[in-house]
Amino acid sequence: MRDADGPSVECEVHIEADPARVWELVTDIELPARFSPELQRVRWLDGADRPAVNARFEGHNRNDMLGEWRTVSHVVELDAPRVFAWAVVDPDGRFGAAAPDPRTPVATWRFVLEPEAGGTRLVHGARIGPAPSGLTLAISRSPERVEAIVRWRLTDLRAGMEHTLHGIRSLAEGPR
Repeated sequence: MRDADGPSVECEVHIEADPARVWELVTDIELPARFSPELQRVRWLDGADRPAVNARFEGHNRNDMLGEWRTVSHVVELDAPRVFAWAVVDPDGRFGAAAPDPRTPVATWRFVLEPEAGGTRLVHGARIGPAPSGLTLAISRSPERVEAIVRWRLTDLRAGMEHTLHGIRSLAEGPR
């Protein structure tokens, strides 16, 4: 799907656990690295140790097609226990952005939780852009393949997001 700011993808899962338990898991920034094929490791920056609006964390990513890169994410929305969102910037200028600004991110990621049928509906979404990203580089190298490149990247992101959602569900529904 494409919107005004860039292509996006969204996945959801029903979890047989209350929103407070699911919230505890989705706000653990290290947890997605356990399940994601792309995100390798994460750490809080600037002395932060939990999500708060404007808190920052660093991520290290690896993808067979895109290589390895570092990001810095800024928490941009935190509405416990409902929404956790972060804007990703390119701190090293790898993708061509002049200055990493969370108001014009490389991507924006979001978890949305809703009580549902005695459990929680968990939605995980990502929007690429509007700042240049690995997707931008790939398209600039093969502009005639823009649709195929975007479709590949969204499919790749969806697969990683589904792994993460199923991992969260497994942890939330399992013993503590």
